[in-house]
Amino acid sequence: MAEVKILKSGEGIAIFERRKQPRRRVELLFDYSRLVEREDHGGTLADANEGGLQIYVPEKLQIGDLFKIKIFAPVNSEVETIQAIAKVVWASRTRGRSGKYRYGLQLQSFYKGDLGKYRALLNGAEQRPEVQFDLSRINRGKG
Repeated sequence: MAEVKILKSGEGIAIFERRKQPRRRVELLFDYSRLVEREDHGGTLADANEGGLQIYVPEKLQIGDLFKIKIFAPVNSEVETIQAIAKVVWASRTRGRSGKYRYGLQLQSFYKGDLGKYRALLNGAEQRPEVQFDLSRINRGKG
């Protein structure tokens, strides 16, 4: 769990956050489905680290739910997809301006060989300020 320290100063409050791994800003598309479902739904990753993801999705999710996720890597990446199991650990209360809900997912496990691909994707995110999508790689709704 991240440790948060709040320091009071003469002009306000400063909040410092300490994480085991730094967040990487990524804007990637992903599909998700509950473990017991076959139907995929689409969402957007906002940031990620080795422990979890911040996502935006159009539907309400429940804290504690487990999902299969499939992250679609950028066009110039050596990998196409990364698959994992993730758990919803926090939720924003309302929809954002985009009409989507914001959640925090904790990564539980990766499909065989995908942890290394995920780490490579995170390392590449530091060096790539803009990410391009190849939408033809996405096969939504076909379980």
